[in-house]
Amino acid sequence: MLTTLKSFLAQSGQTVIIALRALRRNKLRSGLTSLGIIIGVASVVTIVAVGNGAEARITGEISSLGQNMLWVWGRGRTFGRASSGLSGAGVITSADAEAIAREISSVVALSPGVDKSVQAIANGRNWATEVSGASEAYLSIRNMKLTAGSMFTARDVRASAKVAVIGSKPAHELFGPLNPIGQTVRVGHIPFIIIGLLEAKGASMVEQNPDDIIIIPYTTAMKRITGQKYLDYMTMQISSAGQVDNARKQIKSLLRQRHRLSAEWEDDFEMQNLEEITDKVGSITTIFTLLLGAIAGLSLLVGGIGIMNIMLVSVTERTREIGIRVAVGAQPASIKLQFLIEAVILSLLGGLIGVLLGVGISELMRFIVDFKAIVSINSIFIAFGVSVMIGVFFGYYPARKAAALNPIDALRYE
Repeated sequence: MLTTLKSFLAQSGQTVIIALRALRRNKLRSGLTSLGIIIGVASVVTIVAVGNGAEARITGEISSLGQNMLWVWGRGRTFGRASSGLSGAGVITSADAEAIAREISSVVALSPGVDKSVQAIANGRNWATEVSGASEAYLSIRNMKLTAGSMFTARDVRASAKVAVIGSKPAHELFGPLNPIGQTVRVGHIPFIIIGLLEAKGASMVEQNPDDIIIIPYTTAMKRITGQKYLDYMTMQISSAGQVDNARKQIKSLLRQRHRLSAEWEDDFEMQNLEEITDKVGSITTIFTLLLGAIAGLSLLVGGIGIMNIMLVSVTERTREIGIRVAVGAQPASIKLQFLIEAVILSLLGGLIGVLLGVGISELMRFIVDFKAIVSINSIFIAFGVSVMIGVFFGYYPARKAAALNPIDALRYE
């Protein structure tokens, strides 16, 4: 038994050596044959890394919006298939916000919201930006900080004061190197005194540029900028993550009661929290990553077809060699193993280079486009494993064809 095993290992080792010599004789062809596998594996690894990086970046940006946040905004009322015709913004009122803050104990901070695109004018310059009407709790809810000045107060909100906190982008565009604190900016032809400067957060993938904004009391925005009687939305912070679901139920019950909605009427408002947004973003990015990865994986299939094609050509070119080997005692299984090993080596070589290339491209993105692609170990193993299986699958037929050659016909082949 031991002698038989040693003989088998010796024959297998000799077969591997012969396969390597055959590939080395045609270095250029071997390299070009592996190219399809290289491109396929590198594409899969890179695309999955980009997808993972995009998901991590978006999730991080969503988390940076705030902790345990909940949004509520209005929508038109519907009864069955009929619509009341009310616009989304014509439902939520300031009184609703006050009732939630007063009656829902788990809501630790709440900011009514009114947004409008405006032209801001100051210092002889103008800049198109977004004015956001909010309460004094806006910055704490959104985890935003000031680099200078202060946030307006609850008293400013009650008095509909003409004060503003300006983002870094409009501050730069309107005042350049000047300190904007104490300066006047006209928003919708209404002069506002700038009392605070927001810290720059950078561009975001999940919301409009948070730096390109001017924040004013929502009461001022409603009276002097938009002229509307209803809120666009409410942003609130819940005391803890475990209280979010309970707070949603309480807010829903309170708003339905205040809006006098009977049981057969649907809600005339929508609610969403950060966890729901994160889940939706995660599912979308996963689908796109899988789709693009599958498309990139097609190049692996093309590479496998290329390996089969080259191996068939190799069998034809080496027909006489095969005949000689069989004539001197080589078994058909040994011939089959040799050509199968050649195909697998091409796939292994292509898979290894493809993995290294994919990881290299992913790391290079950090320096070229300032994007952190996250390489997944699973994607490496899957791409590499698929490349090996492709070598076995597409190399089997040529190997079987080589082993099935008639030695007499093979020796006569020219």
